[in-house]
Amino acid sequence: MYRKVLFMGNYEKVPKGFKFYGTHVGIKKKRKDFGLIVADAICHAAAVFTKNTFCGECIPIGRAHVENAELQAVVVTSGIANVATGQTGRENEYRILDSVSNQLQIETNNILPSSTGVIGPQLPIDLIETFLDAETIELKENYEDFAHAILTTDQQIKVRSITIGEATILGVVKGSGMIEPNMATMLAYVLTDAKIEKEEIYPMLKTAVDQSFNTISIDSDTSTSDTVAFLASRHYDVDKAALQMGLNQLCKELALAVVKDAEGATKTMFVTVKNAESKEQAKLAGKSIINSPLVKTALFGNDPNWGRIAMALGKTEGLVFDLNKVEIYYGDYAIFSNNNEEKQHIDQIAAYIKQHEDIYLTVDLHHGTECFEVIGCDLSYEYVKINSDYST
Repeated sequence: MYRKVLFMGNYEKVPKGFKFYGTHVGIKKKRKDFGLIVADAICHAAAVFTKNTFCGECIPIGRAHVENAELQAVVVTSGIANVATGQTGRENEYRILDSVSNQLQIETNNILPSSTGVIGPQLPIDLIETFLDAETIELKENYEDFAHAILTTDQQIKVRSITIGEATILGVVKGSGMIEPNMATMLAYVLTDAKIEKEEIYPMLKTAVDQSFNTISIDSDTSTSDTVAFLASRHYDVDKAALQMGLNQLCKELALAVVKDAEGATKTMFVTVKNAESKEQAKLAGKSIINSPLVKTALFGNDPNWGRIAMALGKTEGLVFDLNKVEIYYGDYAIFSNNNEEKQHIDQIAAYIKQHEDIYLTVDLHHGTECFEVIGCDLSYEYVKINSDYST
């Protein structure tokens, strides 16, 4: 069985065979902006990436490098996303990979690159190369420098750790805006010292991602740089069912940590759509609700405006339901049923929303047997402020 560890900043056990590095190379003005994860030997590995077709230059490189299910290192630059930068941007990614390869004596094709930040500018490649040529990379078992180096608008590092038998799984994630995962979420790196075969590792990761990162949304915008990578250093035999369960739980906690750290968010909304024709329909309906700006602003204003939820259901493409059977609940209180507003609960629901940071909304379609939970957040003045001058 596995032990869950809730963590937000205290040092946790690192899986055997991994070390970290984080520093400032000049992409940002002052904060750390360059990070490395390095394994002692080649790991079995898998990754999932954004489906945004205007993707960063690191994405096709990463896809190619992990195609053989092997990686030994991850390199992350933060502050500039290296998106829409053309051939020069692609060459800059390879120049970074070459510098890291020379320093660490690791084959370039065993390194996964990631870049996150502002879309459009070129990386300051001369600064980065000069730094890497002059400095000696001192790897540490402490991951905190790395966790800080990959942040952009995040308010805090987001790390979770669990143990399964003798093995450990450690996850580090960044992301707080431009979050509507469609295969992954921003940047997440999951490491384990459990033994996992090449043919097993991608299905395990995909299962965990579909239950976690693909259930959240902050602002409905699928990032150009989304990546979730999973590396196994293969030291300990672990029951595969227990390992999958632990991986699922870890990824759920990392995904929730992203929503909790959402730009300007004051509330988290857990939306369950139940008794739908299929899980996919339930998921699409839930995403339609948590992605609605009108639902999100109502949540910020503590307004139990169920009409906006009904609107979001009705605009969900392909959703099959009978509007006369739909029920909507905030917590334990029904606000809409039998095609009528439950007026006697309005005051209790308004108080429930005002008094709690975690808001649970249930929509019962009464049109099937499948259910799905998605997680989102409110839309505040602070979100607008952060994103109205992000690049300036």
